[in-house]
Amino acid sequence: MDVVVWLRSLGLGKYEATFRENEIDETVLPNLTAEDLKDLGVGIVGHRRKILNAIVALRVDESAKASSATVVPKTGTIAEDRAERRQVTVMFSDLVGATALSARMDPEDLREVISAYQESVAETIRCFGGFVAQYMGDGALVYFGYPQAHEDLAQYLVPAFLGT
Repeated sequence: MDVVVWLRSLGLGKYEATFRENEIDETVLPNLTAEDLKDLGVGIVGHRRKILNAIVALRVDESAKASSATVVPKTGTIAEDRAERRQVTVMFSDLVGATALSARMDPEDLREVISAYQESVAETIRCFGGFVAQYMGDGALVYFGYPQAHEDLAQYLVPAFLGT
């Protein structure tokens, strides 16, 4: 992957020289943090968010490609059972003010609002490589790092969801 082309695709070509001077290539790019971007002189918060969100998308794409390329050989031997520790981030999200809405709205109309909320949550979580484990009324239980492990995805997701 060409980092310059990637920056241009984000509309952030003005940082090409900085990335080149600091030897930011495709091997370094996935590990950049918000602090790194500040050190590089990416002073505009919106630009940092765009870059960090695009990095998360790159990581999700790479892990999806890696998992689809993994082929399990068919042999007559039984695989050894080994436990593996993995980092999983759990998030619970609910619709703010749903209780007040339920007192004011028709049950059918409330169901439409909650359905729209659930669809929005599912789409957003999918974009960030997450998995909606369960819907509970107006809430959603979400896993990041399951079923596909993303070791350090949490450090990129928290700022994305908090808008920082």
